[in-house]
Amino acid sequence: MEILLVDDLSEALALMKAVAGSAFANARCTSAGGVAEARQLLVGQRFDLALVDLGLPDGSGLQVIEDIVRLQPHCAAVVATIYDDDHHLFQALQAGAQGYLLKDQRPQWLAQQLRGISEGHPPLSPAIARRLLRHFQQPLTPAVRSEADLTHREKTVLGLLAQGIRIADIGTELGISRHTVGDHVKNIYRKLNISSRAEAALHAKGLGLI
Repeated sequence: MEILLVDDLSEALALMKAVAGSAFANARCTSAGGVAEARQLLVGQRFDLALVDLGLPDGSGLQVIEDIVRLQPHCAAVVATIYDDDHHLFQALQAGAQGYLLKDQRPQWLAQQLRGISEGHPPLSPAIARRLLRHFQQPLTPAVRSEADLTHREKTVLGLLAQGIRIADIGTELGISRHTVGDHVKNIYRKLNISSRAEAALHAKGLGLI
């Protein structure tokens, strides 16, 4: 398990390294202190997981997440930060983050959340999960109404996608090609205005699909 840690504070890097080591027995961590250093590493090295702080000395962790989505879409980008407000949360999810963890949680709990990634569970701190639930419990808006535009097949695909099932396996289960599943996923993301499995899982939960 190759893990990229992006933070400018040595104490935070040490914490995340300990958490990653506790979560994955074969964890190999590489550290970056800012956006430029992280970008350089992403160009030359393959990673399975990235833990990214949002406040960096030469820019925003959002830039790193966008680079991960562009350069290494297979890598799960998870925010590790102190910011627990809606502004940072939704910007991170829109950039492509697949999880959002607060550094003040217990290391053992953080490690447990990271282990859940392999089972398709987006790692979310409780305070963040509550914010997301409150957001989706707000009065119906055009963005929320778009969920009603999903076809029956798209809702089925959304439910399976939210469970962490791979595109190819969804195709096998539904008896359709992986390319057709890919088209459904594109339509789902477009209709719901989302860009990550973490957001897909939240929508699926709101629709009672998982």
